[in-house]
Amino acid sequence: MMMGFGMMGGGILGLLLLGIAIYFIFRYANERKYYGNRDKSDALEILKERYAKGEITEEEYERKKKMLND
Repeated sequence: MMMGFGMMGGGILGLLLLGIAIYFIFRYANERKYYGNRDKSDALEILKERYAKGEITEEEYERKKKMLND
């Protein structure tokens, strides 16, 4: 009787560990997606500021903006 409970407990522990691993994998993937988009929007904001300050021409602004959006 004890041996059967031990096997069942091991299976539950295995499933629990698998669930935790899956949770962290999805969490990591979502964080990468969020920060990836954030980096792109930050770069676009910097580009807009540089254009507004007159540091780059309109042509250069449009070319770099297109590169960021691709």
